[in-house]
Amino acid sequence: MRIATWNVNSVRARIERLESWLVDRAPDVLLLQETKVADAAFPASRLAGLGYESAHHGHGQWNGVAILSRVGLRDVERGLSDGEARMISATCGPLRCTSCYVPNGRALDDPHYAAKLRWLEELRVRRTARDAAVPEILAGDFNVAPSDLDCYDPAAFVGATHVSAPEREALGALEATGLTDAWRHQHPDAPGFSWWDYRAGAFHLDRGLRIDLLLVEDALVPRVRDVTVDRDARRGPRPSDHAPVWVDVELEG
Repeated sequence: MRIATWNVNSVRARIERLESWLVDRAPDVLLLQETKVADAAFPASRLAGLGYESAHHGHGQWNGVAILSRVGLRDVERGLSDGEARMISATCGPLRCTSCYVPNGRALDDPHYAAKLRWLEELRVRRTARDAAVPEILAGDFNVAPSDLDCYDPAAFVGATHVSAPEREALGALEATGLTDAWRHQHPDAPGFSWWDYRAGAFHLDRGLRIDLLLVEDALVPRVRDVTVDRDARRGPRPSDHAPVWVDVELEG
């Protein structure tokens, strides 16, 4: 199975790109973030024409998460206690797939930063209550660069969000529930940036962050065959500021 994650930064603005990418890359499951539409405006029928069932959680112009699957989609769960459209989970074939859009945090002294840490902690607690018989892939835009290797210039982010010790500790606590960062496991020394600012030619200069993560149930790690950041999807006119990331997992049967 190929499971991908992509912060599409508006499904309405990127629908043609999304459709083309699905045809070209053929993921079995795609986890989307920042769809920026309400449920009624999500293009479920267009995606069904490409063979994908979909489940969406969105309230309008902010946030929004979705799961697209061509291997089944059942037992959908939407949202955490904050009431925002930042998490959706479903069983797709033999896997539990969860799409996350972690709050940005804004600044270390902003109330949104404390809310970000609480959100990550609630996600961790949710993991502890899971059905452990169904392996999970928890993926999305975490708005946390796990280490300095995941940041083009750590000195430029001193005192900023995305790289602070509490955020990284919260992410580590989530992984300690039995998850492995698939990219870092497969590519111990490669930055693997997945986000680049639209400004100042950041993409062409490769001034990026690795904040789009695929956290794979530890039991699945021996079955991981490939992890790819699709930089081509970041090129061309009007791209998302994020690139899709996918993992290929060899499953029995």
